[in-house]
Amino acid sequence: MMFSGFWHEVWVAAVVNHLWQSTAVFAVAWLLSIILRGHQARTRYWLWLIASVKFLVPFSLLIAAGERMHAAFARPIHSPALATVMERVTVPFTQLTVSSSELQMLPGGAVGAPIQHVSLLPWMLLATWLIGSLTLLCLWAREWWALRTLVRASTLRTKLNGVPVLTSPTLLEPGVFGILRPVLLLPEGIMDHLSPAQMETIFAHEMSHVRRRDNLAAAIHMVVRAAFWVHPAVWLIGAKMLEEQERACDEAVLQSGNAAHLYAETILKVCRFYVESPMSCVAGVTGADLKERIVRIMAEQVAKKLDLGRKILLGVAGAVAIAVPIVFGLVHVTRVEAQAQAATDLAGTWQGTLQVGKGLRTVIKITKEPSGGYKSVFYSIDQGGQPLPVPTTTFQGSTLKLSIPMIDLTYEGKLSADGKTISGMVTQGKPLPLDLTRATVETAWAIPEPPAKIPPMATGADPSFDVATIKPTKPDEQRTMLIFDGHNFKTVNRPLSFLIAFSYGVHTKQIVGAPEWYDSEKFDITAVPDTPGVPSVPQLRSMVRKLLTDRFKLTFHHDKRDLSVYVLSVAKTGPRMEKNPDPDGLPGYGFRGLGKLHVQKSTMAEYAQMMQESVLDRPVIDQTGLAGRWNFDLKWTPDDSQFGGMGAKVPPPTDAADQPPALFTAIQEQIGLKLEPTKAPTDVLVIDHVEKPSEN
Repeated sequence: MMFSGFWHEVWVAAVVNHLWQSTAVFAVAWLLSIILRGHQARTRYWLWLIASVKFLVPFSLLIAAGERMHAAFARPIHSPALATVMERVTVPFTQLTVSSSELQMLPGGAVGAPIQHVSLLPWMLLATWLIGSLTLLCLWAREWWALRTLVRASTLRTKLNGVPVLTSPTLLEPGVFGILRPVLLLPEGIMDHLSPAQMETIFAHEMSHVRRRDNLAAAIHMVVRAAFWVHPAVWLIGAKMLEEQERACDEAVLQSGNAAHLYAETILKVCRFYVESPMSCVAGVTGADLKERIVRIMAEQVAKKLDLGRKILLGVAGAVAIAVPIVFGLVHVTRVEAQAQAATDLAGTWQGTLQVGKGLRTVIKITKEPSGGYKSVFYSIDQGGQPLPVPTTTFQGSTLKLSIPMIDLTYEGKLSADGKTISGMVTQGKPLPLDLTRATVETAWAIPEPPAKIPPMATGADPSFDVATIKPTKPDEQRTMLIFDGHNFKTVNRPLSFLIAFSYGVHTKQIVGAPEWYDSEKFDITAVPDTPGVPSVPQLRSMVRKLLTDRFKLTFHHDKRDLSVYVLSVAKTGPRMEKNPDPDGLPGYGFRGLGKLHVQKSTMAEYAQMMQESVLDRPVIDQTGLAGRWNFDLKWTPDDSQFGGMGAKVPPPTDAADQPPALFTAIQEQIGLKLEPTKAPTDVLVIDHVEKPSEN
C-alpha cells in the first residue's frame, strides 16, 4: 500500500519520535508550571524556554552519546525489563518491516529487493510544511525590515546603562529592538502623556527585558515556530513565554521600589495612546493578558522563591530528561513483540474516525447472539453519541456488512488476519473510508451520556417567546433549518412566507397580498419561550404567530378561493408504517438528500403540513383518518416541481436501474398512503399589513 510504503521510510519514524519526545517535555513543563504557579515567574519562563529549545535538540544526540559510552564497558549490558519500558516510552514509533507481499520472488525461489512503490505523499507533506515555514519566515522578515527601517530613521536622545534610547514619530509602543545590540525605541512626545515617575517605570521594565535577553529567547522560539508550525504545542509555548516574561519584568519593576498603582497606570496609558509591536522578538510594555497583569500588579503579589524541595524537584526532572535517552542508548534495546494471534470472534467494541470535513469518531459495538449471528449498535460520538440500533448485521468469511436505513447508511469492511482491525467503506450518499480498530478497556472512547429528557410543556399553557433575536441571513449561508432543541426555537435561512405558512398551517399559495420581500429576504431567528418544557406543535405555532404580530406587525383577514390541492388518504393495502408509542413532543423530519426522508413521531396532519411547506407545490389536505404518531422512511425520485419550499434545485432524473419511483408511487408502495391532486375551495390569508422585523 502507498501509505504503508511511506511508513517504511526511516526518516518518518525519526520525525514522529522527535515530535513525541518534544511533546512529552512540553507536558512535563506544563505540569511543573502548575506546581510552581505561586513562585517567581522567571522560573516558569525557563521551563517554557527549555520546552521550546527541546524542539531543536533531538534525543538522538543523547542516545548517540549513550551508545558511545556503551563501548567503554568490558561486558555487554543486557536489556532489562526497565529498558523495554523505556524504549516504548521514548521511541514508540519504529520503521515498519517489509511484509512478504512486498518482496519480489526471483527465479529459483530467491527473494529479491522490496517492490518499490512510487508515492507522492512524502512530497506533498514536505511541500505543505515548506510553504508554511516560508510563509512565517517571510511575514517575520517583512515586519523585522519595517522595524529596522523605523529604528534607522529614529533620533538618538540618550543612553541608558549603555543602551541607546531613540525616539520615533510613530505611535508604536515603547520597546526594545535588537538582539546583540539592543536599542530602546520610544514614541516621540511620550513625555506629553507620561510623568517623569511613570517614565522611570517604563525604563525599569524595558531594562529588565535587556538584562534577561528576552529578545534572543523570542528569536529562538520564532525559529522553532517556523520549523514546527504544525505542532500546536509550539504556539502555546510562545504564548506562555510571553506571559511569564512580562510577569517576570513586572515583578522586577515592583521589587525595585516602584509603586504598584503608578506602574499599572503607566501601562494603561501606553495602551491608550500607542499600538503594540507586531513582532514577538520586540520586548514591549503591553504584552500578555493586560487585565490579568493589572489585577496582579495592583494586588502587589510577592512571588515566592524556590524552597529546597522544589529545587530538588526541578533538578531531578532535568536529570531524568537527560538520563533517559542516554540510558536508552547505553542499553540499546531492540526488542520487537510479535502479534500474530488470529481472531475467531467479531464480538467487541470497534472504533475509528470518519473524515467528513472534520473527524467524526465512530464506535460500533457488536455482540454475538445465541443463534450464532451478530447484532450491533452504532454511535457517532462527535454528533451527540446517541445509540443507533443496526437492523442488519452480517459477517461472512471475513466480510462485515451493516445497514441503518434510518440514516441511509451502509458499511462494508474486511477483518484483518490478526482480528484487530477492519478496513472498509461507509456509504451515506457517497462512499468514504472508515477503518475500525478493536478497542480495549484502556483504549475505548468514552460515549457521552444521553441528555436528560425534557418534559413536555403543560397542556393548558399559552406560551410566548420571552426573548427573540431576528437577524438577516448571511449571504453565504447554505443551511435551511427550523428546530426546537429543548430550550430554544431556531430558524436558519427562512423567509417570512415560510414563517406565516408554518404558524398558520397553510401553503404559501394560500397567502395573498404580501409584499415581494416576504419571500425573497431570509431571516435567522433564535427565541426562548417563557414557559419551561417541550411545546406541542400547536403551542409552537402559537408562539411564532405572536412573534409575527409583535415583530413583523402582521395583520390579515381570511377568504375562500378555489385552489389546486393534494388529498392525502389511506391506500387499499392499508398503512405500512410503524406506530410510535410516545404521544408527546415534536415530530422529526430528516432529509438525507432530496427524496430521502426519515419521519419520526409524526401525526398525519403534521406530515401533510410538512409536505406542503417543504416539498409540494400546493396545499395538502389530510383525509387519512389515522390517529396517533408514526415512524417511517420514504425514498422517491423528485421532479422539478418539488422542494421549492426548501429553496432546492432538483437535478434531472438518471437512467439508473435502481432509481426509486416517483413520489406518488413511492407513497403508496412504501407507506400505504395515497396522494391525489384535485381542486377545492380553500381558505386563504389576505395580508392587510406587514413590516420588516423591528430591531432586536
